[in-house]
Amino acid sequence: MHGAAARPLTHPCLLPSAPVRRGERKKKKKAATMNRVGKKANETLIEMNLSADGEECNGPLCETISTAGSEVPSSSEGLNSTETTLLIPEHQVSGRRYNLFLKRRLRIDKRHQSKDSIFFRDGVRRIDFVLSYVDDLNKEWEKKLERRKEFESNLQKAGLELETEDKKESEDGKIYFVKIHAPWEVLITYAEVLNIKVPIKENDIPSTVENPLDCMLAPLRLPEKVMHPEPDYFTAPFSKDKQELYLINDESTFFSPSMRNRIVNYILTRCPYGTEEGKKKFGIKRLLNNGTYSAAYPLHDCQYWKKANDPNCDNERYTLYMEWARFLRFYKEQPLDLIRKYYGEKIGIYFAWLGFYTEMLFLAAVVGLICFLYGLFTMDENMSSKEICDPAIGGEIIMCPLCDRECEYWRLNTTCQSSEYSHLFDNVATLFFAIFMGIWVTLFLEFWKRRQARLKYEWDLVDFEEEQQQLQLRPEYEAKCTQKKKNPVTQEMEPYLPVTSQAVRFCISGTTVLFWVSLIIASMIAVIVYRLAVYAAFASLMENTQTLQPISGLLTPQLATSVTASCLNFVIIMILNFLYEKIAIWITDMEIPRTHMEYENRLTMKMFLFQFVNYYSSCFYVAFFKGKFVGYPGAYTYMFNRWRNEECDPAGCLIELTTQLTIVMAGKQIWGNIQEAIVPWICNWWGRRKARNNPENLYSRWEQDHDLQIFGALGLFYEYLEMVIQFGFITLFVASFPLAPLLALMNNILEIRVDSWKLTTQYRRPVAAKAHSIGVWQEILNGMAILSVVTNAFIVAFTSDMIPRLVYYYAYSENEDSPMSGYINNSLSVFQISDFPDRNKPKLNPENFVICRYRDYRYPPDHERKYLHTMQFWHILAAKLAFIIIMEHVVFIVKFFVAWMIPDVPADVKAKIKREKYLTQKILHEYELEKLKERLCQGDKRATEKEFIATEGRMELSRAM
Repeated sequence: MHGAAARPLTHPCLLPSAPVRRGERKKKKKAATMNRVGKKANETLIEMNLSADGEECNGPLCETISTAGSEVPSSSEGLNSTETTLLIPEHQVSGRRYNLFLKRRLRIDKRHQSKDSIFFRDGVRRIDFVLSYVDDLNKEWEKKLERRKEFESNLQKAGLELETEDKKESEDGKIYFVKIHAPWEVLITYAEVLNIKVPIKENDIPSTVENPLDCMLAPLRLPEKVMHPEPDYFTAPFSKDKQELYLINDESTFFSPSMRNRIVNYILTRCPYGTEEGKKKFGIKRLLNNGTYSAAYPLHDCQYWKKANDPNCDNERYTLYMEWARFLRFYKEQPLDLIRKYYGEKIGIYFAWLGFYTEMLFLAAVVGLICFLYGLFTMDENMSSKEICDPAIGGEIIMCPLCDRECEYWRLNTTCQSSEYSHLFDNVATLFFAIFMGIWVTLFLEFWKRRQARLKYEWDLVDFEEEQQQLQLRPEYEAKCTQKKKNPVTQEMEPYLPVTSQAVRFCISGTTVLFWVSLIIASMIAVIVYRLAVYAAFASLMENTQTLQPISGLLTPQLATSVTASCLNFVIIMILNFLYEKIAIWITDMEIPRTHMEYENRLTMKMFLFQFVNYYSSCFYVAFFKGKFVGYPGAYTYMFNRWRNEECDPAGCLIELTTQLTIVMAGKQIWGNIQEAIVPWICNWWGRRKARNNPENLYSRWEQDHDLQIFGALGLFYEYLEMVIQFGFITLFVASFPLAPLLALMNNILEIRVDSWKLTTQYRRPVAAKAHSIGVWQEILNGMAILSVVTNAFIVAFTSDMIPRLVYYYAYSENEDSPMSGYINNSLSVFQISDFPDRNKPKLNPENFVICRYRDYRYPPDHERKYLHTMQFWHILAAKLAFIIIMEHVVFIVKFFVAWMIPDVPADVKAKIKREKYLTQKILHEYELEKLKERLCQGDKRATEKEFIATEGRMELSRAM
């Protein structure tokens, strides 16, 4: 029997080293020596103040950071016990970094250093973050000064290095700038805390086979070094104790600037600054809110319109501007890897989603355009509009007045042109396009999951857990929750919000949300009342004004009312949006969400609910309510017993829904681009109108960025919200407007470049953050995709004239040669004018009409079932309901089948993930094995041969798995 017990025992000291690390023992010893803290604080300060020839220097190069000595505490008061800010012992200067300092120090001219530099005055230490403040001498001046002093002292205790620019050095002579640098020891400590993945081995998986179509797509490609600025590596979470495992060629560039500013921001948000009112206060956000600091931001690496003179600058901002942020590059692919490297994964995943959404819109736009062209080319074949426009048919049909008393009888052929245009959107292609969009939205969501899975692997987000960042306790939660209880998982005390307090806050929040939603509904009802009230005025004006006669066929009272009401509704939407944004943030803050993810999700749901009701309520009214509850002449229905409900045009309500959708959707996109591009540009131009005339050496990098706009923590939230609302327009109501995807496509092509331009040129550099998906927006998109099938089925059934025409074609047509002839006459019922009550009867009847027609299926006045619904009405209603059921089931079955057929993670990505996990485990196990051998060779009694055998066995098991 073969097993571990039967194996011949070989002493580990005689075994060869691990194959992948052969010959690295000297390297590891050297690295260990270089990383060992072997200098006392005063010795380090003395050595750093010596010039190359041993003389003492007095310039800014020799300026040092004074740090307060402290021991590393086990926990910081006022912070969550599971998130204690780690404090780094001061002056842990590695030999490698110190030598680099001395070498570069000799190359720097202190007197001529560019103010556009992103380094400290020594030209060596990179500026990872900047704090600014104005020393205003008001009543709280001393308190702010004390807060700053304590905060900066604690930052230095945490290992950060600070350098202050006096206000005399600033362009306006008022602002102090505190520059922050994170040394190597701080970076490696927090890289381990934040579980940051770093390279361990170059990727040895061969690239996929080239697509034969790549040569055709060459004009759309960007240079390889722009698309993939870094080689592809296998990565593993960083560990301070295993530094020799990682590919550390240069400590100054090992962590990218986005990683560095993320680490510094993590420290800033958790660093205490004193005790006020018996509570421990901490976090840069509170200091910004109370005015202690005026701004906190990481730096852009250079000016966007030209490269930096410093050879050590990466010039990534310049590359992004030239290759991504200019509109002339609208046809080029996006450099997603460079975006991720510069701005972080959270912003990178947004632009990846926006780009993918825009690509998928191209297919929908092409099909929608084809459907529109079909309607355009078949306009002359539309029998309904021909009969309406025919003087012998439409000219002889007298229609009942559209309002009480003031409106007159009118002839059907006056709506000739509007009926012709309604055919553009109300035809057989409408049904096809509604079904197609139901399938398209499923393809979009499923293929996005695959794209997202690929990005998760390429951007080292496979094992990223929300606990690392999103599920951390918010500093505001820790500050406001004074009570503590034991966490059952960690067995540590942590702050919590009592259930009674949560219930009260949720009640207030829910009541506020309901109030504002009710306010939106009330505003929509007000617009409906406007439509009802002004219709009579438009009808009277157009009939009595000779100057409007040439366009009376196109600009009917219905269309004029719809256009003006849509514009009024859009203005109300914008006003309510502005107000509700403030309210939503306020009530979400009042709820005191526990984690960052919880905060974002609650705010997202509130804002989306509001925007959904705000933007779509008017479209839902036109699609599903207008013209459905009118009654009939002599028995009309009234709103508030005063205003008569609106009727649809004889050609249907679909053209009015198209008008409403176009105005709101196009208006929102135009207004959004103005807000996103023009407003920040004007603000920055106004703020820099003096500084822009100064030479470069008087306008530093940190001042240039200080004068830019703030992107803010909710910057991406508004970008997602804008796109998701647009997604609703092109899915929920697309059956009424096949050109909606084309409008969205053109907007998104512009949107990508506007967003990239403003982010690169008009905004401060956002703090990098990780995200492995688009978050709660994915669930919102899924919900809207399901709802869109229902809404489009109802639009085709109840808003368009598709089903009544089909019922007439197959069941009631009497002309075999032209089955649709006679449809208009069949769809209009007859009313005897003498049956009008005084409330409805027009004041004038100059031609003494006896009967008038109205849109409905009711028996004529001489029938025994006078004015009751005919059997054709019930046939049409049954056909509409059957159509809805059949269409929904067909589309849903296809949707679920497509979703089942398309795996969420591509097969090659699964293979790469397994390969990387295998190699990572193998390298880590071999590293542990070699360490264990060293301990045995050095006579460590705690290291036994059985432990060695167990470690080898674990390696074998890992290989087998």
